Amino acid sequence: MAAHRRTRQRSIGGNTARTAVTIALAGAATATAFDGVGHADPQLSPTQVKAKVDTLYKEAEVATEKYNGAEEKAKTAEKHLRTLRDEAARKEDRLNSAREALGSMAAAQYRSGGIDPAVQLALSDDPDRYLDGAAFAERVGTRQSAAVAGVRKQLREIEQLRGAAHVELTSLKARQAELKRQKKTITGKLEAARGLLARLSPAERTQYAEQGAEGGQQRASRSSTRVPAPVTAAEAGTSGSSGTTAAPTSRAAEAVAFAYSKLGSPYVWGATGPNAFDCSGLTQAAYRSAGVSLPRTTYAQINAGQRVSRSELQPGDLVFFYSGISHVGIYVGDGQMIHAPNPSAPVRLAPIDQMPFAGATRVV
Repeated sequence: MAAHRRTRQRSIGGNTARTAVTIALAGAATATAFDGVGHADPQLSPTQVKAKVDTLYKEAEVATEKYNGAEEKAKTAEKHLRTLRDEAARKEDRLNSAREALGSMAAAQYRSGGIDPAVQLALSDDPDRYLDGAAFAERVGTRQSAAVAGVRKQLREIEQLRGAAHVELTSLKARQAELKRQKKTITGKLEAARGLLARLSPAERTQYAEQGAEGGQQRASRSSTRVPAPVTAAEAGTSGSSGTTAAPTSRAAEAVAFAYSKLGSPYVWGATGPNAFDCSGLTQAAYRSAGVSLPRTTYAQINAGQRVSRSELQPGDLVFFYSGISHVGIYVGDGQMIHAPNPSAPVRLAPIDQMPFAGATRVV
């Protein structure tokens, strides 16, 4: 087997690409000059600061979902590339064996002298034996022709595999470049948000953190900041998280129970657990715990099940927000969801009317 097949290629995902970029609400930070935010009017009111931070978080979340999509595609391209290279290596091994067999046939022909069959028959002391040998040689020649044809076919297949691997490698490099661009966008906007938050007093930062996403809105109820008692899958499946609505399936109940178990976990962009999440990472992990594989991104998850209206929501349904489908939570009943809001707040319970509702999907 080719040597490269035994050398594991370094994944483009992993811990480096998933660096925990969280916002420390306590402690001062210097405002960055990203997108000019560092030169913002020092007289901004707390309300204006919160509004700007909300905008930055939403823009960062859009970039995060693009990053997640590019990462998923890069992993797929990397896997395809390894498969193509492994298959090419196997075919090269078989090709080398076929070439060795052809070499043996050629050497045997050379040793026989390559004398014209008619002459060999004329000179033979035993024409019957010669005729038997000639028939055998003819069969060997047929096998040799087939072997040559087989080698040619293998060469064509290897060239096709090499061409496909080149295309996949080009795709992988493009995905890696996209990851780099989106990572720069995300980190820049989060640094800008941190600089703005540093302008607020400790009490104002605490208030913003308690309100979570869309922090300037007063609609965020106090229930969104308290951590309720844990809910088991059995409880979610029989009475629902609010005591009024049951999860429609055992898998939905498992997903809801998982979401409850992760309340208080930090938001980290690009994270899918087990101890930190971004918004689509939380919903993906919740259903993964129930044995269901969801796509990585919000704009893919919304198409991963049966669309339902807001009035039809049941625990376990995925609820999506904003026109660009850039945020997702898992509905738990009674107008509430569990979601990973942004770096200023951990995984929490919140009302679904806290953000612009864009649609819902029931995982089936």
